[in-house]
Amino acid sequence: MELDIELQPSDLVGCRYRAVQRYRFAEQAPTEAAVRRIERAQAGRNRVLALLPDAPEPWDLQRFSRIHIEGDGEDAEFETLEALAAQATIITGAVFTGTSDGRRWRATPDVLVREGDGRYLPVIVSNHRVARPAEGRQQPLIATARLGLGAPSTGAYRVRHHAVDGYRLGLAARALAEFGLDSGRGAAIGQDRELAFLVDTGNYQPALSTALAASLPDRPRRLKECSECRFWFDCGPRLTAADDISLLFPGDRAEQYRLRGIDTVGELMDANLGEASALAAAWRARIPVLRRVERVTTPRFDVEIDIDVEAYLDQGAYLWGAFDGSDYHPFVTWGGLGTTAEADTFAGFWAWLCSVRDDAHSRGLSFAAFCYARHGENHWLTSSARRFGGHVSAAGHRVPSEEEIGAFISSEEWVDVFAAVRAQLIGPRGLGLKTVAPQAGFTWGEADLDGEASVDVYRIAAGHTDAAPDAVADARRRLLSYNGDDCRATSVVRSWLAAGAPGAPLLMPRTRPSESMR
Repeated sequence: MELDIELQPSDLVGCRYRAVQRYRFAEQAPTEAAVRRIERAQAGRNRVLALLPDAPEPWDLQRFSRIHIEGDGEDAEFETLEALAAQATIITGAVFTGTSDGRRWRATPDVLVREGDGRYLPVIVSNHRVARPAEGRQQPLIATARLGLGAPSTGAYRVRHHAVDGYRLGLAARALAEFGLDSGRGAAIGQDRELAFLVDTGNYQPALSTALAASLPDRPRRLKECSECRFWFDCGPRLTAADDISLLFPGDRAEQYRLRGIDTVGELMDANLGEASALAAAWRARIPVLRRVERVTTPRFDVEIDIDVEAYLDQGAYLWGAFDGSDYHPFVTWGGLGTTAEADTFAGFWAWLCSVRDDAHSRGLSFAAFCYARHGENHWLTSSARRFGGHVSAAGHRVPSEEEIGAFISSEEWVDVFAAVRAQLIGPRGLGLKTVAPQAGFTWGEADLDGEASVDVYRIAAGHTDAAPDAVADARRRLLSYNGDDCRATSVVRSWLAAGAPGAPLLMPRTRPSESMR
């Protein structure tokens, strides 16, 4: 018999077994990474709460009241209903529970805003980028500071869909509909805390119904996020004991093999399915990287620069790092993202890079700049040019135009090392820099830092917390070390590829793949 579990929006995306484990291990504390994520989310909500109006302006000729609800238990739900009955203009901290499609659920919109017809607009605060500028688009929006007071306008933005955000709004709309108070639309406030983007909550209902009606799983399967989950202490050993194929292919990647009756890594090893069976054997033998080709190689240049960028969420790039083969060159700002401080930093980085390139050309030398998986670098190069193009710093450095950046990133002098790795290597745990570089003999000074952890360290480094000066200085040191090592790791991987990727076995799918791994 399936457990009667009250579902939250986060239970409807990613790992559905998490809800079962939360029921089984109700006292299990969240991981440190999860705590930091919760703290970032709360910081975003606090910022929005501070921006919301407390009273109407003199020219706002209307009745206005604002009610905040503390806690999240039965009393909070009762207070929510009382606030609705009182026709409060703005309600924060609302709690609803309900049942639909055979499931009990809980909805906690961050803000409820009473509209002119008496119905309510649910508003959520998300750490996602919920909308991006898009020329020619007309997206309904309203300033956070005018919620409950002003009328929506339109802006040139394109809304980005995030399933969990849609489910949060969809459930809140269902709750309001039970009292005849659903406006039919909701709003999402993302990383730009000053704008609320309006959406049609009816668009979320079909997917929400499907997600609610789906049965909860009776066993775990590994997903990418499992390593940060508080329940991995239980799921991990169970999956290992079962030799579950998701240990090798997480999420839906294993579905094609399950449909063929292959549920374990051992079964895949023995299935004679070429590359997949060889990967299973490599995973069992703890071999992280294999060669796809007989001879691995990569082009070299007279002057080589390895580049890595660090950004805070989607708000801006605060650190451009470059390694010239001898020295690490950081271009950094610890504050003012989106302002001249960030523009000056980018202008300084671009001026330095162009000076190195121009000097190489003047001496008749070949030049190339490298990164590992250029999606992030390309995004921030282009975005920085779009936001700050034409800006001239006090040092006389100019931010390039989008056209200049476009010409550079499409040239042969901008090289994605990951593309060369993916074309010539394969690995059972992926080919990220943190997987490949150790095979080339590289280690990080800040081994425990990764993309998400660096976000928390940046908040300290930029003074977004109450950390002491020594902690701020240490956070800045760690981020510079982390970025510098990413640049150096990219350089080391290139040298390793040029040497033929020594130590990496050749991928040799056979009837008994395990023999090729010996």
